[in-house]
Amino acid sequence: MHHIKHILTGFVLLSGLIAQATALAGERARDLGIPFEGVPGPRNAITDVAGVEVGHATVKRGEGALRVGAGPVRTGVTVVHPRGQQTNDPVFAGWFTLNASGEMTGTTWVEERGLLEGPISITNTHSVGVVRDAAVAWMVDKGWPAIWHAPVVGETYDGGLNDINGFHVTREHALQAMAAAKAGPVIEGAVGGGTGMVCNGFKGGIGTASREFEVSDARYTVGVLVQCNYNWDGVGLRLGGQLVADRLPVGEHCFTDRNIPRHHNWYPYCDGTGSEALTVPSRDGSIIIIVATDAPLLPHQLRRVAKRPSLGLGRLGAVSGDGSGDIFIAFSTANAGEVSENELSKLVMYPNNQLTIVFEATVQATEEAIVNAMVAAETVVGVAGFRVKELPEPQVRALFKE
Repeated sequence: MHHIKHILTGFVLLSGLIAQATALAGERARDLGIPFEGVPGPRNAITDVAGVEVGHATVKRGEGALRVGAGPVRTGVTVVHPRGQQTNDPVFAGWFTLNASGEMTGTTWVEERGLLEGPISITNTHSVGVVRDAAVAWMVDKGWPAIWHAPVVGETYDGGLNDINGFHVTREHALQAMAAAKAGPVIEGAVGGGTGMVCNGFKGGIGTASREFEVSDARYTVGVLVQCNYNWDGVGLRLGGQLVADRLPVGEHCFTDRNIPRHHNWYPYCDGTGSEALTVPSRDGSIIIIVATDAPLLPHQLRRVAKRPSLGLGRLGAVSGDGSGDIFIAFSTANAGEVSENELSKLVMYPNNQLTIVFEATVQATEEAIVNAMVAAETVVGVAGFRVKELPEPQVRALFKE
């Protein structure tokens, strides 16, 4: 067994602590008066599912013009451990692709086998490989018995705000996020893998929510975590069932310094110049969604659950554009210690005819998790002075006081 050194830079640690303090002290979506259905768990987070742990590594430095390999950098890694980092007990899992302009490694093995081992990681599009390799190294270092590993790593594109071709996410960052993962409150917003992401016309990133429900006198929880980076222009955005795209300043992304060349002609300078050179009028982006539950679902049931975040997206006005990578994975922490691939297993199975309750909880939690990501994220200025504004909370609050 080889030893892995967890290298933690002072900057990454400091930025993580600042993000944690900001995210945990700030308001969440329902604090703005936005109505949501269902009963959330005590934290309204994926960690309401017992055993689930979440960790981030945030990499943020530099400003000004893009110098590939030097920055500016606005990126990171987010990790979910389904049963916590101290066990190699697998979970049943299933996955679904709503639109496949994206990547999630390890999913063909999940589909074939129905099981998931190790962490689920999310990062930027060009860092999938290094994070996947770090996850393999983490599992090897932990002494997991399989002779080969196929960890799950998803991605969304942060090349608007981040020097994505500079490959600033390292193996050490990924290992840091895996080691830092814990239960309890989840840091949301522009943190970890969500640092450079854009969502529904505003700054996006990591968001989470949960729902509780009862079946046959047993109480269960569904938790959702998203890395939200879709619908950059906010087209068709709905909040709380209202069409708000024409009532909020969606998609007002711009470059703050006209003396710095734009790295993409997708948006104008903030003084209005450069709009005649726009090459792409709308950005699709992507979203990765992780669904966790303690209900005893088997793989065929989890495949069905993994489809339902699509409806949560639809509630917010999404159509899943042709360039959007909308990929979802669901797992169950039930049947702990009972899953063997070598011997007969004695399992508990959730009733198929009661799955509608799980579907409903998943849709509700997905909708709120996405809005939580938007509410938690603050304005970010990144590569070439490109600015993505935060959701204007006073304006949103006013919408739901009318």
